[in-house]
Amino acid sequence: MGKIKLDEIDHQILDMLIDNTRIPFTDIAKKLLISAGTVHVRVKKMEESGIIKGSSLSLDYKKLGYSFIAYVGVYLNNTSQTKFVLERINEIPYVTVAHITTGKFNIFCKIRARSTEHAKEVIFLLDDIEGVYRTETMISLEESINDKKRLMHSIFNDL
Repeated sequence: MGKIKLDEIDHQILDMLIDNTRIPFTDIAKKLLISAGTVHVRVKKMEESGIIKGSSLSLDYKKLGYSFIAYVGVYLNNTSQTKFVLERINEIPYVTVAHITTGKFNIFCKIRARSTEHAKEVIFLLDDIEGVYRTETMISLEESINDKKRLMHSIFNDL
């Protein structure tokens, strides 16, 4: 599948949506001096082409009581167990991200928990999955950067 061509209006629409996914199409239209219908059609086109995949909600996990972050490297007995183990990991809601990786670990996960005790319970759940040889945990002292907007703006500026 080739690279999808976006014009300047598409770029400007995306730029505004990156900053605020809830901005009304009428506000975008006013700023770009086009009709809200045009904005709607262009956004729909970008959704259908797969450039826009839904919208996202940002939560303040600290305010919700889930400020503890840990990263867990998972070692497998056999790499052929990767799919099975990922299906089990997906059943643990506190594992928010999982990557199949090269190098030291077979799978690398990010977990969110209420406390060290809660994180320990989640890590034990990971350890207990059939096919997991062992895990290695790193505790995050602070999530210093978590900003996808900068990357998205850079990508669209490069197009």
